[in-house]
Amino acid sequence: MGLTKTLLLGVIAGGTIVLGLPVGRMRRPAPSMRALLNAVAIGILLFLVWDVFSHAWEPVDASLSDVREHRAGLGPVFGYGSLFAGGLIVGLLALVFYERWMARLSRRPGPSPGGPGAMAANELRTTGRGLASWPAARRLALLIAVGIGLHNFAEGLAIGQSAASNEIALATLLVVGFGLHNATEGFGIVAPLAAEVAADGDTARPSWAFLLGLGAIAGGPTFAGTAIGYGFTSTAVSVVFLTLAAGSILYVVIQLLGVAAKTRRPELLAYGLLIGLIAGFATDAIVTGAGA
Repeated sequence: MGLTKTLLLGVIAGGTIVLGLPVGRMRRPAPSMRALLNAVAIGILLFLVWDVFSHAWEPVDASLSDVREHRAGLGPVFGYGSLFAGGLIVGLLALVFYERWMARLSRRPGPSPGGPGAMAANELRTTGRGLASWPAARRLALLIAVGIGLHNFAEGLAIGQSAASNEIALATLLVVGFGLHNATEGFGIVAPLAAEVAADGDTARPSWAFLLGLGAIAGGPTFAGTAIGYGFTSTAVSVVFLTLAAGSILYVVIQLLGVAAKTRRPELLAYGLLIGLIAGFATDAIVTGAGA
C-alpha cells in the first residue's frame, strides 16, 4: 500500500474522535447526568489503562518466554522492563508536578486595582495566564486529550507497520477498530466539561475551536504514528509511548474519581463504569478480530 493511502487511513482512524466532542456543548445537563457522564468517562479510561498496559507488557512477557526457552538472555527483559517502568513513572509523576505548578500559578494573588486594602482577602484576583487561568474542568479535559494522544500514537504505529508490510486487510480492520475506539474516547475527553459552570451559574459551553483543538491533540498523533510506522518500526518506542499514555491516563482517572466522590451517587458511578467498560471492550473486539 502506498504512503498516500496509508496516511489517509491514519486520518480516518484519528479523525473519528471528533464524533464524541459535541457532547461537551450540552446546555445545562442535570446533576445526575453530569455524574453519569463523568462515570462513563472513567469506565472508558479504565479500559484504556488495561489495553495500554497489556500491549506495553507484551515485549517484556515475550522476552521472559525467550529466557525460559533458553533462546535469549536477560538483557531484553531488563531493557524493555526499564522502558516500561520509566515511561510509567514519567507519565504519572510529570502530571502530578505539572498540576501542582499550575495550581500555584492560578492561586498567585495580583495587586488590587484600588490599592492596598481596597479588597478583602477572599477577593484577591488571580494573575494566572495561559493554562493557569483555565477552569479545572478544561485543564482536566486537556490532560485526557494528551493521554489519549500518546495512546493513539502507538495505534498509528500499528497501522503504518501493517500497511508497509502490504497487509492491506489487517490495516483496514485496524482503522475500523481504532476509529470506533476514538469515537468513544472523544466522549471521554469532553465529559469533564459538563461540570464546568460559568459566572452566571449556567453551564459554560466550550467553543468549537476549543473542542477541535482537543480533538487534534488526541487524534492527530494517530496520523503522526501512521507516517512514522510506515517507514520505521521500533518495539522500544512503542513501549515508551504506551507507558507514558498509561501513566497520564491513570492520573486522569484519579482526578475523575475525586469528582465522582463529591457527587455521592455511587449507583451512578457503577452504571457509568459499566457503560464505559462495555463500550471499550465492544470496540476492542473488532481490533482483536483483526488479529492485532
